[in-house]
Amino acid sequence: MTDLDAKQDLTRLPGAGPGGLLDLADARLAILRYLDVALVVVAAPVAIALGAPVVGVLVSAAAWLMQRVLARVGQRWIAGRGADARFGLNLVDGFGRIWLLAGAIVLAAVIGGRRDGLAAALVIFCAYSIAFAMRVVEGRPGGSRP
Repeated sequence: MTDLDAKQDLTRLPGAGPGGLLDLADARLAILRYLDVALVVVAAPVAIALGAPVVGVLVSAAAWLMQRVLARVGQRWIAGRGADARFGLNLVDGFGRIWLLAGAIVLAAVIGGRRDGLAAALVIFCAYSIAFAMRVVEGRPGGSRP
């Protein structure tokens, strides 16, 4: 008779380690991954309370959150495609999200005026800078390093 291992096909839930808490490295990675989103959500009401143009801040914050959702959905969808299609789809995804943000800046300027357009551009610039810094800190996708 063959030996049976009761733990062989055991599937563990994320964070279901010995202590039952999320691994500290996973928690840090999650915080870094969504730091830009958290800062936009927190900074938008603060900026408006301090007198920043309302239309510019709200349009740019909404556009930033929308492009982050689209990025997540797009990455999952693209991952299921063939290797030949991934490069082109990633290119279209990236440029599409940039055009979304540029359109939000123009929309804010058209609706609210120059001050709102400038506020939208500054919010998007700050959020993009934070997101870029997070990608640099995270390193290569998949964790492989040279």
